[in-house]
Amino acid sequence: MTSAFSRVRFVLTEPSHPGNVGSAARAVKNMGFRDLWLAAPQTPGMQQSPEAIALASGATDVLTEIQTAPDLSQALGPVTLAFALTARARDLGPPACDIREAAALACEHLKQSDNRVAMVFGCERAGLTNEQVALCQRVCHIPANPEYSSLNVSQALQLVAWEMRYALIDEDERLPSTPDVTPDPGKAPATGESIQALFDHWQEALIAVKFLDPAHPKKLVPRMQHLFQRSGLTRDEVDMLRGLCTAMIKTARQK
Repeated sequence: MTSAFSRVRFVLTEPSHPGNVGSAARAVKNMGFRDLWLAAPQTPGMQQSPEAIALASGATDVLTEIQTAPDLSQALGPVTLAFALTARARDLGPPACDIREAAALACEHLKQSDNRVAMVFGCERAGLTNEQVALCQRVCHIPANPEYSSLNVSQALQLVAWEMRYALIDEDERLPSTPDVTPDPGKAPATGESIQALFDHWQEALIAVKFLDPAHPKKLVPRMQHLFQRSGLTRDEVDMLRGLCTAMIKTARQK
């Protein structure tokens, strides 16, 4: 699904703040995308402004690759499925979905190699007009606090890009990878034999410190045994607990 990332477009419609353009570039790169467009920006060359460069925070490659279109229609030219991000319910227009559903629909749509998806964001002050929404196939909502649902455009883009990434990547990519290192044998699971030896040593230590009365053990011994068996102990952890047992016994004998 990696190639699908290149077929996802993020469109800022009539942006007015260079800082939001820079932050959007950073959000796009954070989530592995690159295709960022400005439709009818209110100021020419916003992506070259110092504020945009500062807030891109290293995503200047995405910033310099930004494409500009005179209107939203042209920015969506090659797109086959566009989602209009809005916080308002619309009486007329495309069917609505939330962002998680939108990401799933987009992922399914991108399984066809010729398909392209766009996520469309409105201007900072007023969002998308009804005419701009009508250019999209779906309306998309982010289920924010209904008492304060208006998100900054770059924050909304970050949330959308994250949902899109999560939908597109494989399960084994959802956690950070670790560099190749020699496996630590101490982290390997302890054997049943070593756990039983630990348990015998543990009982000896508990008797030595008078925590366990061997004549009246009650349910302490089986409970301890269940605890050890379900803990998933490693070799290092068994060695550590054996050392604790040795110290307990030695201290008890000295007293």
